[in-house]
Amino acid sequence: MADTPELRLYNTLTREKAPFQPIDPSHVRMYVCGPTVYDFAHIGNARPVIVFDVLYRLLKHLADKGVWDGGKGETKVTYVRNITDVDDKINARALRDYPGMELNAAIRLVTEKTETQFHEDVKALGCLPPDVEPRATDNITQMIDIIQKLLDRGHAYVADGAEGREVLFSTGSMADYGQLSKRKLEDQQAGARVAVEAHKRNPADFVLWKHSDADQPGWPARFSMDGAGVDIYGRPGWHIECSAMSGRYLGDVFDIHGGGLDLIFPHHENEIAQSRCAHGTHAMANVWMHNGFLQVEGKKMSKSEGNFFTINELMTTENFGGRKWPGEVLRLAMLMTHYREPIDFSVKRLEEAERLLAKWPMGGEPVGPVNASVLSALADDMNTVAAVQALHALASSNSPEFAASAELLGVLPKKVAIDQHLADGVEAIVQMRLELLKAKNFAEADKIRDDLLVKGIQLKDGKDPATGERVTTWEIKR
Repeated sequence: MADTPELRLYNTLTREKAPFQPIDPSHVRMYVCGPTVYDFAHIGNARPVIVFDVLYRLLKHLADKGVWDGGKGETKVTYVRNITDVDDKINARALRDYPGMELNAAIRLVTEKTETQFHEDVKALGCLPPDVEPRATDNITQMIDIIQKLLDRGHAYVADGAEGREVLFSTGSMADYGQLSKRKLEDQQAGARVAVEAHKRNPADFVLWKHSDADQPGWPARFSMDGAGVDIYGRPGWHIECSAMSGRYLGDVFDIHGGGLDLIFPHHENEIAQSRCAHGTHAMANVWMHNGFLQVEGKKMSKSEGNFFTINELMTTENFGGRKWPGEVLRLAMLMTHYREPIDFSVKRLEEAERLLAKWPMGGEPVGPVNASVLSALADDMNTVAAVQALHALASSNSPEFAASAELLGVLPKKVAIDQHLADGVEAIVQMRLELLKAKNFAEADKIRDDLLVKGIQLKDGKDPATGERVTTWEIKR
């Protein structure tokens, strides 16, 4: 539409920013790699969830405006984000936490607990649920079907590895393997990332299906190769699940595939190889988008560094910066860095985000138009930095466009119901501060104001128009 900016996205596959046009104008399809639910999600896991939530909101907004269907506004947007619930780390956690219990039952307990926590955490971060959230264990049949297609087309083979019989993808069978990461197959040397094993035809070949022992989850699978049947009781390799679930819910070729920068190789590279070779297609997804890495206070996040924090830990404990951090502050802090850039997650950045939120109006129904500057910034490869700056300008001018624009970013401050006991306590503190101000004890008065702001309560000083005396009002900002 003439009054709506053109959406331009950076494509990791081409290393270029280009106009986005869906394969089917009536249906935009996006797949994002979701969590492996063996433990609570950490703050690094939160970044892609927030990034692609904003993209999902933007796609829905543009679809409603009729950008791709000639102004009809009937384009459907489908967002799929998977749950990985079959993984060797999950097996280990189940054996550790529930010794003696039947393995599959123990695994279900581990994954249900962590999946529930993940949903609560990302909801607190202001993220919308995806349209489809499939579990890997509910798509085993689809994985086996894709593996059989790869065997039939000569892109996979059966071999006996150190831990039993397995099916491997033959990277040498794909002429342009490595196009996403720009790694040439012949340049891949044995080392930390590519294990050399005698049963592999090529060191870069990867597992599609592997044998399971009694202390590992498994499913019966029968594969046909060269006219003979091969039975392998086992479990899928890491990469095959996303090929199966994206294909099942979005088709053999879809519009956008997202995830973190760390997934480009080998995960996304191998997804492309599996999907294209199984279906005989030129692509798996037309646009590949990746968010940058996250550090904590200038260092790589790791438990050994003592700077490893889960989303839930940041919101419910005082382990980071000596206080709890609301979900909306965590979200805004993420959006204050462009999604493709590395982000330094720090107390200073969180405090900056909180100060911004404290200046923004609460509530308001997001029924008005989205501000042109906010929308243009987001349409330019999700430039949330410029969008937040434009949004702050709207808040300062008390623009009626603020609410809808903030909602598009998922940062619209919500009104909080005020408990009477809380209200009485705040009023008492406000009166105490007024007495300090009368006594010209400005340092203590400022400390009270700052302490209340940290707790989400903003004070506003003014004068009584009739008496000219100082009056202080307050409101909850979260």
